[in-house]
Amino acid sequence: MRKKALFNTIVISEEMQYEGVTVLNYKIEYPEFIAGNYPKAIGEINQYYKDKALALQKTFRTKLYQMAVTQYLYDVKNGFPVIAYEALQTFEVTYNKACIISLYFDNYQFTGGAHGMTVRSSDTWNLQTRQRLKLSELFECLFGYRSYIIKRIIAQIKKNPDIYFDNYAELVEQNFNPESFYSTKDGIVIYFQQYDIAPYSSGIREFLLPYNKCVMDPVKKCS
Repeated sequence: MRKKALFNTIVISEEMQYEGVTVLNYKIEYPEFIAGNYPKAIGEINQYYKDKALALQKTFRTKLYQMAVTQYLYDVKNGFPVIAYEALQTFEVTYNKACIISLYFDNYQFTGGAHGMTVRSSDTWNLQTRQRLKLSELFECLFGYRSYIIKRIIAQIKKNPDIYFDNYAELVEQNFNPESFYSTKDGIVIYFQQYDIAPYSSGIREFLLPYNKCVMDPVKKCS
């Protein structure tokens, strides 16, 4: 079995001011993978994440900065305390074995109010094919994978329903997103964004589906 890919964490950060006052702090972290195996795939993935980070930086330096300036001027005019906007992207590599890399990104923004918001995204890569793995590709049973997942998520919620909205079963069905998953050594994790199925205080909800005869360990996709 080929060795896993190593990676560095690249950081882009800046404190942006207006009239000498800090109105926006942002920090963007993204991975740069290092591997002797699958160099073409690794190069493409590295470029992909670099391009996404630079595009995010551009958004922060233009749109988000202008929003922060507008808020600053409003606060000064009305005698309110000035609170700087915050933006942060972090990532976590959750599976890194043979030809598979799985990871997720959390993008947090605070633009005033009671609290900020975090949005999660994720990718699971097959370095041999240089493509992302789809959730459906990691299910081996003949019946529909969607109903299999939803049934098991609802069963997990029933063990501690108090931290979810009362109509969680309906919300799980409505907000299930087949792109919202990542792989770990123990199984596939399905996640829901803040407010999808639970209050803000419950955070991003995650549900582990252990590998079994239906749920495939992605390393099996490596030849």
